[in-house]
Amino acid sequence: MIALKNILVATDFGEAADSALAYGRELAQRFDATLHVLHVAENVYVTAFGAETYASFAPDLQRDIETSAHRRLSEAVIDSDGSGPRTVAAVMTSSSPAFAIIDYAHDHDIDLIVMGTHGRGTLGHFLMGSVAERVVRLAGCPVLTIRQPEHDFVHPDGLARVRQPMGVPA
Repeated sequence: MIALKNILVATDFGEAADSALAYGRELAQRFDATLHVLHVAENVYVTAFGAETYASFAPDLQRDIETSAHRRLSEAVIDSDGSGPRTVAAVMTSSSPAFAIIDYAHDHDIDLIVMGTHGRGTLGHFLMGSVAERVVRLAGCPVLTIRQPEHDFVHPDGLARVRQPMGVPA
């Protein structure tokens, strides 16, 4: 029997991540699991300026990025009717999103990671790498990747009909 108690959706706020969030919500609902939604904010000081350099000209840049991420994450996890799964929203700052996702999963006993992938071609993958691929290879739990565009099997209208008892109109 599969027992999922904690499901993690990693989001970059893109279309593929939105699809992954729909899958994560549905799985968390079905398994009565806690849904963790994580955004890894880029550490601009390490990425843009190098670890040794202090960017004195933009001391508030990192804080602004994190504040914006918290706001967007709050909007993404809103459950207006209260019928969704228990949800924990988190923002981490890292220069390596894949390792941040893996660390979060380890620290919070995550049973399944759900994340979107952009389906880049070989050249794009070679040049940009793939956070999803690194997570799949290195995570200590199963990883469900949702390719964008995907063959969607989460249909809100169909699920509402399935939940209705027999003989009761939807």
